[in-house]
Amino acid sequence: MTTWVENPRGGRDRGPRGLARAWVEVLVRPRRFFRNGVAPGDQAPGLTFAVSVALVYLVTRFAFTPASVPLDVGRPLVSAAVSLLVAGIIVAPLTLHLASALQTVILIATVKDRAGVSETVQVVAYATAPCVLAGLPFPTLRVGCALWGFALLVVGMATVHDTSLPRAALAVFVPGLFVFGYAFGGVFALETVTGLELVSTEPPVAPADIGVDPGPS
Repeated sequence: MTTWVENPRGGRDRGPRGLARAWVEVLVRPRRFFRNGVAPGDQAPGLTFAVSVALVYLVTRFAFTPASVPLDVGRPLVSAAVSLLVAGIIVAPLTLHLASALQTVILIATVKDRAGVSETVQVVAYATAPCVLAGLPFPTLRVGCALWGFALLVVGMATVHDTSLPRAALAVFVPGLFVFGYAFGGVFALETVTGLELVSTEPPVAPADIGVDPGPS
């Protein structure tokens, strides 16, 4: 997942400009993006994209809700910096790996003629694009970001794996719930908005709770 390929077939541009273009394109023209921007074996730009989204999400979340910083090393700024370091190096890549592995297993059972594992990883990574706004202290906005990300995941899987939208929606339901409902806090934001208790327990502090709402207060 962390290796680059020299000549990807239609893969993403490198660097900050490439990340910015990918973010805009996946939000504005998702079908075209997933059709032309996902290349076999070119997983590193996707990983970089997902980690960048996670870090922006956490920076804004920590800035507006300092109490959400999960690691306490004595000083608030140092605690936030250490939390971001752990998220960027361990938590975000691990979450992407787990979600992609789960998605691959489900695709094997639901989609006969599908693309490769690397394409699945990239779709999961780029579908997180709306979540750069999920760290803002507005539960309704966070719910919207989670739903938008889930919709991008459905469109991406249908496009890349050449299957129908209903079949793709069925295939991504559990991985999408894990990424957008749990890791980016969509379910807990929905609890705040609706007042309903959708999960029986709060998420653990590590690793998945970095930046996740503990539920309604």
